[in-house]
Amino acid sequence: MKFNSIVFFLLVCTVQQIKSQALLIHKTKQPIIIDGNLSDWHSPFSKEFVIHNSGDKAKQSTVASLSWDKNFLYIAYKCMDSEIIGKARKQDSHLFETDDLVEIFISPIAEVKSYIEIGVNAFSSNYDVLIQCIRSDCAKRKSNLSISIKGLQTASKITDSGYSVEIAIPFSSLNEITNGDFKTPKIGTTWKGNLFRIDYGQNKEYQSLKQYQSKKHGFHQPAEFAELQFVK
Repeated sequence: MKFNSIVFFLLVCTVQQIKSQALLIHKTKQPIIIDGNLSDWHSPFSKEFVIHNSGDKAKQSTVASLSWDKNFLYIAYKCMDSEIIGKARKQDSHLFETDDLVEIFISPIAEVKSYIEIGVNAFSSNYDVLIQCIRSDCAKRKSNLSISIKGLQTASKITDSGYSVEIAIPFSSLNEITNGDFKTPKIGTTWKGNLFRIDYGQNKEYQSLKQYQSKKHGFHQPAEFAELQFVK
């Protein structure tokens, strides 16, 4: 009996440890208005982003929050920024080459073969792309910018200390993407992904919420994506 109790205790500890390593997506009771104003956010914000391949503290702080309801995945970012680089640009511009921006990569399956990348700059411009891995480590990959996530909402707001961004991604549109493998999540569903920021200016920084161990392939390391867990 004592042995069984010890086994049960160790099992509970293991489950709790796994949960603690996941990025939690908290369910919201009310839809979130996508206007760049974060006053209506009730989900907790993350720890600060770090330099993506070293874990070093970033010079300018970034935090994020994830939420969901039956229709949307919501993401919010708070970015400290003393010098915002960029401007309003056309849909699907290569913002990551020119502008301060935030990004999210998401995949619905544990063994990531393809994933969605969405980027938004400080002026509400965005792009969406499907990344398909040609090699298992995704060192070789194909980008499909022709996809369109219908109903994708993005809004940014420049503040006294930097800028904030809100994103709403419709599950119904993700489900329609060929080779995306998405299905509308429910409580307990786990996806894979990571959140990022590219900060230009005097000190160019590549930040992520989850640090990578490898220094290869930049942000595109699906083997090191975090677990994204949909919770109540």
